Amino acid sequence: MWKKFNKGRLPFQANELSELLAACSESSDFLTFKLHKNSPFFIAYFKTLVNSETVHHDVLSILTEKECSTLEEIKEKLPIEGVTITEAIPDVREKLLTGSLLIYTGEKNASCLLVPVPDVQKRQVSVPETESSVLGPKVAFVESLDTNLNLIRNRLHVLELQTKELSVGKLSKTRVAVVYVKGIADEENVNTVIQRIGAIDYDEVIDSSFLTQMMADNGQSPFPQFIETERPDRVTGILSEGKVAILVEGSPIALTAPATFFEFFSASEDYFALWNVASFLRLLRLFAMMLSIWGTPAYVAILTYHYEMIPQDLLGTLISSRAGIPFPPILEAIILELTIELLREAGARLPTKVGQTIGIVGGIVIGTAAVQAGLTSNVLIIIVALSALASFTAPVYGITNGIRLIRFPFLLFAQLLGLLGMAVCAAFLLAHLLKLTSLGRPFLEPLYPLRLPDLKDSFIRLPFNKQEKRPLLSRPKDDFRFQPKALKKNNWDIDD
Repeated sequence: MWKKFNKGRLPFQANELSELLAACSESSDFLTFKLHKNSPFFIAYFKTLVNSETVHHDVLSILTEKECSTLEEIKEKLPIEGVTITEAIPDVREKLLTGSLLIYTGEKNASCLLVPVPDVQKRQVSVPETESSVLGPKVAFVESLDTNLNLIRNRLHVLELQTKELSVGKLSKTRVAVVYVKGIADEENVNTVIQRIGAIDYDEVIDSSFLTQMMADNGQSPFPQFIETERPDRVTGILSEGKVAILVEGSPIALTAPATFFEFFSASEDYFALWNVASFLRLLRLFAMMLSIWGTPAYVAILTYHYEMIPQDLLGTLISSRAGIPFPPILEAIILELTIELLREAGARLPTKVGQTIGIVGGIVIGTAAVQAGLTSNVLIIIVALSALASFTAPVYGITNGIRLIRFPFLLFAQLLGLLGMAVCAAFLLAHLLKLTSLGRPFLEPLYPLRLPDLKDSFIRLPFNKQEKRPLLSRPKDDFRFQPKALKKNNWDIDD
């Protein structure tokens, strides 16, 4: 391995270029040659990183047709942007590894010409997969950072939209862009994000999910503290509120912060529907989350300790359903919950068509066979299936994993202390959420601390004309989205 060169921007010594080229030549995809015998210029590049068509058409053809005696003349004649002449070895090394072509007159000459001709492979912009919607835009981020920034800028046509680009990973050198709207976003939030990204000391960062874990206020919490989204329209809406977005090269998922608990149950489609419909759907998702967490534990607690709470008409059904079952309710519930998790994990890992078949057929076959074999009751299968279905209603997938995990502690507490155990476990969960923060901002805002203005767009959504202020959570410099005015009564009568 070749030694590390000086890390500053000082001109390198003559032998440093030789060592750099020797180190690069150890790889079979590195090429270095002269156009012809009498040419004073050497050309070097990694053929797997450059666009071969651009190299032959725009670089080599120019050097062949036009006689150039200096690097400055080549720079003027090349029809390519970003061509630079440098004497700093870190620049040469970095540009070579990111798809630039190197032109030099000799290994003893300090000046080098760097021509950016990267070959970037990327897929076309497509529809969202994890955040699909009936109404609204059908555009999702891709793995190209520049394309993702283009999708955002095409929605926010203001000079105040600022980006700060960083590099993360000792080996991967992954490009990370911090995006915010200057004049609206709080500088403290922006500086906190930049500081945390700069403090990451890891060899390889290949996706935004790495940053979610490394930048979290509480890395031990099962709840994510960043919103993960693949929708440009959602990111632009969050940016206009004064928050910060993070985009990573190679990842189709953007991160936004600071985040609140209720944002994970807010879908982009809520803003395309009528406000009363959107509010109902948000409340429905919150109810589904509570059902997913407490449904099965409540079944175990009531059958184990509080069977007197069961109505008389339902008691006979439960007795006949559990007749002949050899397992206690807790073991029966754990077996079914683990079965659902196995089916869910198998369906996610298999190819799409096979995964859907496994999920549907496997659930029907296993459920029917378990009831006929007398291993579980019909009532519990219904409750477990509803709990699993309810966990999928969250628009942001990251919160779903946390809900799946905390269901099992509730089961254990329900077995130990019944409904009292569920209340104790709920108290621990509430205390954890109250303590949790995102970029130092309270996670349960606007309920804690209580901020009445932010209730307008939390678990309910009021009409747009009632949301004149931006959320207080992000501490925006400009509080108002628009200046409220007295509404005048419209005259729709054609006779007026």
